[in-house]
Amino acid sequence: MDVLDAGHRASPEAPSASAASDMSGASVLPLAGAAYQPYVSELLSFSIERLHKEPELLRVDAERVRRQMQEVAVENYGAFIAASEALSFVRTQLEGFDRHLEALIEEIPNLTSGCTEFVESAQQILEERKLNQTLLANHSTLLDLLEVPQLMDTCIRNGNYDEALDLEAFVSKISKLHPDLPVIQGLAAEVKKTIQSLISQLLQKLRSNIQLPECLRIVAHLRRIGVFSESELRLQFLRCREAWLSGILDDLDQRNVYGYLTGMVSCHRTHLFDVVNQYRAIFNNDKSGSDENYDGGLLFSWAMHQISNHLTTLQVMLPNITEGGSLSNIRDQCMYCAMGLGLVGLDFRGLLPPIFEKAVLNLFSKNMSTAVENFQVVLDSHRWVPMPSVGFVANGVVDETSDDVTPPSVLMEHPPLAVFVNGVSAAMNELRPCAPLSLKHVLAEEVVKGLQAVSDSLVRYNAMRMLRGNESSLFLSLCQAFIEVAYPYCSACFGRCYPNGAILITERRSTFDAVSQLLTVPARSNSSEISIERRQSGSIERKQSEGIERKQSGGIERKQSIDEASGTAATENGVTADGPPPVANDDSGTSSAPAQPDVQTAATAST
Repeated sequence: MDVLDAGHRASPEAPSASAASDMSGASVLPLAGAAYQPYVSELLSFSIERLHKEPELLRVDAERVRRQMQEVAVENYGAFIAASEALSFVRTQLEGFDRHLEALIEEIPNLTSGCTEFVESAQQILEERKLNQTLLANHSTLLDLLEVPQLMDTCIRNGNYDEALDLEAFVSKISKLHPDLPVIQGLAAEVKKTIQSLISQLLQKLRSNIQLPECLRIVAHLRRIGVFSESELRLQFLRCREAWLSGILDDLDQRNVYGYLTGMVSCHRTHLFDVVNQYRAIFNNDKSGSDENYDGGLLFSWAMHQISNHLTTLQVMLPNITEGGSLSNIRDQCMYCAMGLGLVGLDFRGLLPPIFEKAVLNLFSKNMSTAVENFQVVLDSHRWVPMPSVGFVANGVVDETSDDVTPPSVLMEHPPLAVFVNGVSAAMNELRPCAPLSLKHVLAEEVVKGLQAVSDSLVRYNAMRMLRGNESSLFLSLCQAFIEVAYPYCSACFGRCYPNGAILITERRSTFDAVSQLLTVPARSNSSEISIERRQSGSIERKQSEGIERKQSGGIERKQSIDEASGTAATENGVTADGPPPVANDDSGTSSAPAQPDVQTAATAST
């Protein structure tokens, strides 16, 4: 009460002080309240002196109260702090309680829905438990059913295709009976994947070397599967067999052209014949006449495609054959292949002659060009010195009736001509086994072109080179040997390849008039010098002169003998006699015996 009295006493002083500073604050003085009315009533009963002392008394009371409060605060500060902390803690806990209560109120609906879901899930679990009990009771049956794809795969790997197809039919049946069961539908999907591997394996077998019974079994399995229509099945069969044929051809070495072509011809002769017979045996036994079983010329188109590829390969690779014997052998094998395929309606012998004629012409032209080029090279580098006489023809004529077509030995005295005749002999030897009658005139023209090229080279050489007396006589002797020995010998050699072939070349003798003029112009001016050289040079020049005289005297007789012997040179079907052997080339002065050609069987000419 003292403290309160002191407050009551001090409070009038405060209003008086504030009234002096601001008159507007009088309406809000603390003494105006109802609680202060007793003190105000007491103040009204005081005298003036007491009223003047009242402020001092209030101040003393306030000071005393302040000291008492300080003493109490100092003595009980721990309690005040603990109370304050307790109050703060209580306030914080109450606020936390409030938040938790609000969260609990918010979670009550979720708790309710969770309980509902638990009840529902418990019911579902009970249902699944019942299903699991049923599954356990039928476990062995379901296990057998689920092992069907694995069992099918085992059957396919072991080649038991019938059993695999039986399992596929079983799964297909139960999938139709239970279309709403996911397990059955998944099982059907796995079986379809396994069937795809079965189809791939069956088609792979068709791409291998199998015979007709195996082909029948495979096609029967494919028909039972039903994945292909009849026309698609025919097409797949031909595709697979073509892949097998292509694989055989791919295994051949294309770097060996002869081996590749012979292997290709042998492959088509045997395997293409088998494929056509297999197709006809499998697919053409249906006489119903339905559109589904009609192939629309599929076999014919496929066979024509194979024959076209065969002919295209021949056209591309035959120019790489450099031997006439190999060319003849390939031609014979192709004819035999076409004749064998003719049994199934694929006889293409009529398409072969143009291909082989082109190859023969190309080979002969190449060999003749090589002979001319070699002649030009040797002529440009030839040294005009007298060569020792190594022999001569008795009368300057090649005996075409003899089997031995030995080149005249006198050509060895003229190395450029010997090289050219060797090249011509090689060309004739390559032409001999495969000389087509249809190219008789064309090949004769090639021979004439080669001789014309040699003649032009001699004329050009005489115009561009300045030859001295002895060199000029040797050069004219070479020109004379070309006209009277090399040219008739080349004609006779061609006559051995073709009947009456020599006439086609001898009748073009006017082509070499330029070389003949080289011989006629200096003949008179050099006649006296030649006779003096004969007397002085001795036996070597004498033999050369005798050889020239024999050549001159035998010119007409050679033509006659060529015409008489040409009838026996080749037969109507192109069979030719042995070709001419090459002349030994001796530019260094040493002589060697001419090589005899190997006897080869003649090839049948293409007609």
